[in-house]
Amino acid sequence: MEIKKNIALSDTGFVFDPSTGNSFSTNPIGLEIIQYMRQGLSDGKIQELILNRYEVDKNTVEKDMEDFMTMLSKLKLTGSYEKD
Repeated sequence: MEIKKNIALSDTGFVFDPSTGNSFSTNPIGLEIIQYMRQGLSDGKIQELILNRYEVDKNTVEKDMEDFMTMLSKLKLTGSYEKD
């Protein structure tokens, strides 16, 4: 999944969509995921990085990533969907 290119993102997790004027905030891991998305990393690679960085099991990461990606999509912050 890709994050829209025009989305503004602060170091504190503030997300702004200039095309709609909507703003949101995310926690540090959500911020990290969005930053990985901006780098063009696949969902699978992002999950791998999260698994290696934090003490969490694979099922939890998969479920939480799916929920987060669904939320980003509903907020219209994403473009096309890519699976690894």
